[in-house]
Formats: sequence, structure tokens, C-alpha cells
Amino acid sequence: MTFAHAAGAPAPGGSGTTETRRVTGRLPAGAPDFRYLPVEVPRGVREIAVSYSYDRPSVPPGVPGNACDIGVFDERGTGPDGFRGWSGGARTEFAISAERATPGYLPGPVRPGTWHVVLGPYTVAPAGMAYEVTVTLRYGPPGTTPTPVYPPRRAKGRGRAWYRGDGHLHSVHSDGLRTPADIAAAARAAGLDWIVTTEHNTTSGHAAWQGLWGDDLLVLTGEEVTTRNGHVLALGTDPGTFVDWRYRVRDDAFGRHARAIRRAGGLVVPAHPYGTCVGCSWKFGYEHADAVEVWNGPFTPDDEMAVATWDALLATAAREGGRWLPAMGNSDAHREPQTVGLPQTVVLADELSHDAVLAGIRAGRSWIAESSAIGLSFAATTGGGAHAGIGGRLPADPGTEVAVRLTVTGAPAGCTAALVTDQGTVLSVPLPADGRVEWRTTPARSAYVRAEVRRPGTVPGLPGAMAALTNPVFLGRVEH
Repeated sequence: MTFAHAAGAPAPGGSGTTETRRVTGRLPAGAPDFRYLPVEVPRGVREIAVSYSYDRPSVPPGVPGNACDIGVFDERGTGPDGFRGWSGGARTEFAISAERATPGYLPGPVRPGTWHVVLGPYTVAPAGMAYEVTVTLRYGPPGTTPTPVYPPRRAKGRGRAWYRGDGHLHSVHSDGLRTPADIAAAARAAGLDWIVTTEHNTTSGHAAWQGLWGDDLLVLTGEEVTTRNGHVLALGTDPGTFVDWRYRVRDDAFGRHARAIRRAGGLVVPAHPYGTCVGCSWKFGYEHADAVEVWNGPFTPDDEMAVATWDALLATAAREGGRWLPAMGNSDAHREPQTVGLPQTVVLADELSHDAVLAGIRAGRSWIAESSAIGLSFAATTGGGAHAGIGGRLPADPGTEVAVRLTVTGAPAGCTAALVTDQGTVLSVPLPADGRVEWRTTPARSAYVRAEVRRPGTVPGLPGAMAALTNPVFLGRVEH
């Protein structure tokens, strides 16, 4: 798109002058994932506004119809420096000026040069996708961009303690309907100590929490990196850090992007790996992951599959002596009635801070609960006094008898407690009235032990929904 001023015509006169251009096109089935539309922005622009639409032709049963995302990069190019926002398919229009921007987008000067509106055809019908993009430039004084205020990296906390959190949340800054204030209030009501803002493919929400954190609530910044082959949480990345999402498995790029997340201070956590939405199923493998989200929102069959896959990874790590992958649970709450903190990850951290919480998650010193009403302790001990808790290792000889003890409080009526090892489920009993379960084994019989607390089953032959789940305790000495 070339505007009159950019083409050499006299600059529009006076504040409030506008210019509008439209472009139409058609994308065939099998089109590239992203289409970049260059927009020549002249000098003197105060605000750029973009809207778009596309057709939705009928499709045969079972065939995806048209769905198209949108975002924009400024004159600095389509790399990290030029990123100015992304709304996916959540909005049909947005505007950017120095003073403000539509949620999902970053305020800042509208400088002259070639901007790029990005169309992301998520699915294209067999008949193709006809689109129209409208760009309006509003001229006037540029205004002043506010300095972003990001959440502090530490809250008061309770020293070394178990802290409850939700690491997967969406607000109006992507496809959620809650404001950050709504989320902060819901987090406090759910008894959470920490949360992570994880908008789809944008950092615009990082500076939206001023006045909402406090001594009782740590707010971490991050992103849900939404690729076409699965979603991954960039958990706790430095505020304002761009994390790219424009790749597939066939591009062999995930390892490079995972390293970029870690350089930005974050953890790499595949989200809802068996999610049923288009593009949600995780296809990148777990080699570069720091943890995995095995429980996303109310417990469903796709979570059951994620737990089974995770447990198989634990067994492989135990057999081969390699690095093991901790489990997380998060709500992925977008709007009412989705519940913030269902589930929540309870992490043992030295303090309520960014570094301490992420260190606890990375080490697997954590367990998952459906709500803050549930309390849990889980540990293994030897007769000689050696002790290891969740995420730890109990160094003992192969034949040493080990006592495994689980204590649960606040669980719903009728729950079952189960202990799971690399050999499968070794104990499944109704949770006693006092919430205590004990079992004995040896490192020779069990490479690790983890605990599950489940609600009563509703389908004959199938286990009930999870109420709580721990990371494992490993048994035996590490072989070198």
C-alpha cells in the first residue's frame, strides 16, 4: 500500500487529516503460513489503524474452513526489533499510536518507512480465502510514549515455603475476556501466590499489571508461543522480550527458539500437548523442554494422555539415567466461567521471586492441585534416617527398604490415592479419613514413586478426574 504522501504528494495538512487504502487478495489452499503486506508509511503520521476481513465459504463435513490471524511489524523489519503486535484471530481491527495501542499491540511512534501487516492463514478452505485489508493513517503530532512499568521480580512471601501459582493465563491482550485486574482478583480469590501472564504471541500484556501485584502476589511475564505444530509456554521471560512463533517442526528451528527463551530468563514448557484445537497438538518432542504442562484446565481425556506420556518419559529417564522432565498444571483460563487456579502448580521455593519459583519448577519440587483447598505432603525415607521429598532423590542401596508416605488434606469425598512407579500403578486405595497412605519398596523394585489423588470415576473402567498429582521422588544412587 502506498499513500499519497509516501508517493510524493504534498503532506496532508493539519492534525486530524486521514488517508485510507484497501487491498484485496486471495490465498489458495496450501498457502504459506504468513503473508506480509508492505505498507509505505510517510512522515507526520500520528496513528496507524488496520482492519481486515475474509470470506468463509461452506466446506465439506470434517474439513476446516477459513481462519486467518493478523499482526504487524514496523519499519525496522519483520524480525524481533520490528514487532509491534499480534492479535491472532481475536480481533478484526487494531490501532497503534505513540500514546496507546489496542491490547495485543505495542504503543510507540509511527515512524516513516515500510511497515508490514502480517496475515496468518491458520486454515484455508479448499476454495481458498478471499481477504480485504484496510489501513488508515491519521496525521498529527506524534505524542509521547509512556515508559512501560513492569512487575517486580520479587514479592514479600514467606521465605522458603510452598507457593501456589498458575502459569498459563490469558487476558484481553490476546484472546481472553478478563482484564489484568480481573485476573489478579481471581488469583487472590483462588489462594494463589504467583501467576504468569502468557498471551498468544505478544508481549503487550507485560506492562498492564501496574498496581495489581503486591506483597501477596508475584506477577511473572511470559508468552504462549502459538505455532502451527503446538503451543509452548515461555515461562518467566524478561519483560518485553519478543519470542518468535513463525516456524513448524519441518523447519528444525525449535531448539534455537528454546535456547532464546532460556537466554531471556524463561522456562520452556510445552502446553496442553494433546489439545484438540487446530495446531494445539505438540509435535516438537521434549528434548528442549524444561517442564511439561500435563494438566490444563478441568481434567479431561487429553490430560490423561499427557500424564501417560510424561510418565513414560520418566521411566525412560530412570532407565537411562538421563535428565527427567517435571510436570506442571495450569488453568489456561480465558474468561468466565473458566476458573483461575484450576489447576495450580504448588512449588517449593526459597522465596517468592522470579528466580526461586522458576528454579523450583525446573527442579521438579512441585505438585499440582485442583484448588487451594487441597494440601499434600509426599516423601520417602529409609530406616537410617535418609529422606527425600518431591523432586528429590533418596540415595540408598538397591535392597534398602524405603517407606513412602503420602498425606492429603482437603480432598473431595470419595477420592482414591494411588502410587505410581516405573512399573506402573503399584497401589490404589480409597483415601483414608486421615488422608494418610504408606507403602514400602526398595530402589531395586522402584526407580521412582509419584502420587495421584483422583475423584471417583464416572465412566466404568476408566479412572476418575485428577484432584492432585505429584512429581516423583527418585530412589537409589545415581550411577556414574
